[in-house]
Amino acid sequence: MKAFTYTANPSRVVFGAGALGQVAAEVDRLGARRALVLSTPEQVDAARRVAGLLGERAAGVFAQAAMHVPIETARAAREEARRLGADCAVAIGGGSTTGLGKAIALESQLPIVAIPTTYAGSEVTPIWGLTEGGVKKTGRDARVLPRTVIYDPELTLTLPLALTVTSALNAIAHGCEGLYAHDGNPVVALMAEEGIRASAAALPALQRDPRDIEARGDALAGAWLCGVVLGSAAMGLHHKLCHTLGGTFNLPHAETHTVVLPHALAYNAAAAPEAMGRIARALGLAEAEGVPRAVQALAARLGAPTSLRELGMPAEGVERATELAVTTPYPNPRPLEREALRSLIQRAWEGAAPADD
Repeated sequence: MKAFTYTANPSRVVFGAGALGQVAAEVDRLGARRALVLSTPEQVDAARRVAGLLGERAAGVFAQAAMHVPIETARAAREEARRLGADCAVAIGGGSTTGLGKAIALESQLPIVAIPTTYAGSEVTPIWGLTEGGVKKTGRDARVLPRTVIYDPELTLTLPLALTVTSALNAIAHGCEGLYAHDGNPVVALMAEEGIRASAAALPALQRDPRDIEARGDALAGAWLCGVVLGSAAMGLHHKLCHTLGGTFNLPHAETHTVVLPHALAYNAAAAPEAMGRIARALGLAEAEGVPRAVQALAARLGAPTSLRELGMPAEGVERATELAVTTPYPNPRPLEREALRSLIQRAWEGAAPADD
């Protein structure tokens, strides 16, 4: 019997088609009166819709969220919240917008209501990230955990299929790493396996019909479970490497996770056989040995990117990424070996099949 400690992160979840209509009630529940609505520039219409639902509770709209949360954007958002006297932030969008809300909360402790429109999962984690000078820093702090999450599958109906696929594969990555985390436990493992299963099962249905509301709901539920895993267990090589690549080369978040995941799984496979078995079961595979290549094949079959090169990473970045990857040690099933890591990153850059060893 394995001894373990599990601490649940407190958050309120409102789930269902049309759940967005409850946003004003959820802000009231927090005791807030002036909510700053956050979004990316591309989702400003959604932010304005939320502000309309909030009515007099809306302090304003800040539609400048950006990938990897640049420190300059975070500072501007904090200043806007102060200027408007906001006592709450409502973040509608993907991980970039949720991340901006967390950047505000990290300094001001403003409560956050998160309304995901992708499958990022960050809305249920106490993990924050900020990028400064081409380096992405991350940390954990209970102050940044959104108090309420509104999951409305209808808000994901317009998410393009390409982003749907990479966002769901990003969620699957959270579950995979939670299964071999050094501080994992049976509760996390159950959520991870079901989250991977739900996310993977939803994708073929959404490829056939991107407006399948039931499949959209399944994908959101999978993202929620995998997000809880992300917030409950330490992440290893996959996430550390993706944060390095994304922050250093300004690569798109979900796409980077999609490309790297098969290679990170291959790197850790021999050192985490139980985790590979659970992933195989979640994906409906007969053998655990085929997990890394099956994940890459799933991505390719759904039209997702399979190389860092196509995401815009320069060839000379392989060496830089390798140096950064071994700079700070962290728990991982297999020790971090420089040459093996360089080979992993090179294969990911080329879009080669995951290594067999």
